[in-house]
Amino acid sequence: MRTIESVGAVNKPASTVWDYLSDFRSTNDWDPGTKETIRESGDGGAGTVYRNISGFGGKEVEIIYTVTEVDPGHSITPVGETSALTSTDTITVEGPDASTTVTYRAEFEFHGIAKVLEKL
Repeated sequence: MRTIESVGAVNKPASTVWDYLSDFRSTNDWDPGTKETIRESGDGGAGTVYRNISGFGGKEVEIIYTVTEVDPGHSITPVGETSALTSTDTITVEGPDASTTVTYRAEFEFHGIAKVLEKL
């Protein structure tokens, strides 16, 4: 399993940051690998499904994300699936009204040939 984590500060109220980041379509704006994220179903809460098209190694990959957990105003966890990997992404928003800390953590579990190649 591979994990990436990024922590940053935003000079906006936590509620504003939450409203923006909890809609996973915002990856269109802030994730450089994302070409497009579309909400397929749901209202943004648990069970919502997003279709994400990302660029990896010069190829486009479709990842279907399902929101598995939501702690309103605080964290959201969409889990993405392809035949090659499972990506568990957690976005956490914390802080007082004037300054907000955002933590983005992605855990990648590779499957099949991707698991073998990961070890190389």
